Amino acid sequence: MKKKQLFSLLVFVPVILILSGCAPVMTNNQMQFGITAAQKELWNEAIFRWEKVLEITPESGAAYNNLAVAYEKKGEWDKAEMAYETAMKFAPKNKYIQANYEKFKTRYEPKEKKESETKKNEKK
Repeated sequence: MKKKQLFSLLVFVPVILILSGCAPVMTNNQMQFGITAAQKELWNEAIFRWEKVLEITPESGAAYNNLAVAYEKKGEWDKAEMAYETAMKFAPKNKYIQANYEKFKTRYEPKEKKESETKKNEKK
């Protein structure tokens, strides 16, 4: 093995191992940062943080659930629905996600019906 290859292995393998060990910590920090932002109603910041979580753990039902709540608060109904559906896909037995999604559907459907009725009335 060449010296450069050996050096690369000796340097990069430990770095990769260290970073992979940091992933759960970084995920938890980003998740908590997003929660803190959401508590202050800083929805764009919360979304940014939870998207960072998904870069590290793309199958996080909790992160998708949190994103859905943030999108819902911003009135981005389609994005919220997609995020809830993805959260349910990754965590189908999570009672909190199920409850949030059910509440969302009861709030979203009346808005959708009201908007379509308004559009119908405008056409007349």
